Amino acid sequence: MPILMFDRAQVEAKLTMPACIDVMAETMQALARGEAILPLRSHLSLPSGDGLLLMPSALPSANAAGVKLLSLFMGNPARGLPAIQGVVVLFDAQTGELKAVADAVSITAIRTAAVSGAATRLLANPDADDLTILGSGTQAASHLSAMLAVRPIRRVRVWSRDFDKVCNFAERESDKHDIAIQVCKEAEAAVAGASLICTCTSASEPVLVSEWVSAGAHINAVGAYTPHMRECDSALVSRARIYVDSRESALAEAGDLLIPYAEGLVTDSVFDSELGAALLGRVAGRQSADEVTLFKSCGLAVQDLAALRYLVDIEAKSSST
Repeated sequence: MPILMFDRAQVEAKLTMPACIDVMAETMQALARGEAILPLRSHLSLPSGDGLLLMPSALPSANAAGVKLLSLFMGNPARGLPAIQGVVVLFDAQTGELKAVADAVSITAIRTAAVSGAATRLLANPDADDLTILGSGTQAASHLSAMLAVRPIRRVRVWSRDFDKVCNFAERESDKHDIAIQVCKEAEAAVAGASLICTCTSASEPVLVSEWVSAGAHINAVGAYTPHMRECDSALVSRARIYVDSRESALAEAGDLLIPYAEGLVTDSVFDSELGAALLGRVAGRQSADEVTLFKSCGLAVQDLAALRYLVDIEAKSSST
């Protein structure tokens, strides 16, 4: 059987957001049941300071094993090249046969927002319809798609430090989704009264402050990805009911949680409520309409693997009909 190849355009065409949200919900539940194998990632540093990131994983129940391989060359934008490039590789977990290779950047963009979509579907108030997005990059666009897939969004506001970029984002995405998007010059104005908030920035210091956040809001915090970066202030983390994709990953990478923990404002129980366990009903979900819930996403290689497994499965179905 030939090895399947999925480039960016094919991934974006075939991995639809509603389908990916369902796949991610199933994957997080499999992780909570102990069905996923997820070793720690490996990093190869080059003398230039650039490097490679190697992230293996397996879902034996789905006959899937594989690896996500990324190159991180942060000087590339000046060369007219992407800073992050890579592939996801899928092997048959029973025979070791190479089954498929896919563009990792597009899979990551879709599956990250899809996990937030699964969290929002479970945790946000059913009538949550006022969306704020902080950020104007790839994840901001993907999260808009995910939120539109799980809630009847009535209003969208967006803020970013780069005003020209956020204006371009609003024009492009409003045309794509046929929904008005209001550009805000201040993050506080963008957040006021919002029932759904997605933080998709590269900020190292908080861009979302507790006193701005209305009772009953649900937050997806996805931008900060190191122990020293955060998008949410400590008061917000100590106020909200927190969920993570993986306790192990959050303890290693989630500055949004690690910083208030180091400050003594939260206990280590802030890392305990995994999304998969909540989806299975093993840990409590939202407790009241006024409660603030926050999903902190770190991203897991098994999510990329499951997305590629889905692409292979739908390709097999289409070729058999």
